[in-house]
Amino acid sequence: MLMAHPVVLKDLIAQYETLTLLGADESTPQARQRLADIAYSLCVATGTKDVDMALIAARHRLSGARPEDDSLLGPTAVLDPAPLMDRAAMTDPAAGAEPASGV
Repeated sequence: MLMAHPVVLKDLIAQYETLTLLGADESTPQARQRLADIAYSLCVATGTKDVDMALIAARHRLSGARPEDDSLLGPTAVLDPAPLMDRAAMTDPAAGAEPASGV
């Protein structure tokens, strides 16, 4: 199953909550349609058939998400800076220092 990016989920939740708070379900036909569209998008993004379950699933997926999550790249794309640096310089600060000049 495709997984929605955390930023998309966060935006859909925010839009749904805002429209619900403003009473879109009892407002104009355009507002009701927008609320229905957001609810449908949440259901599709989470693989659920009920908006309440979609909200639960979306919040669950976001619970461990970082603000700038690169989850589309997958776990193998995460860079570890350690191989790019000299391990001796990381453990011994003097190892990366310039030799002192004979003064």
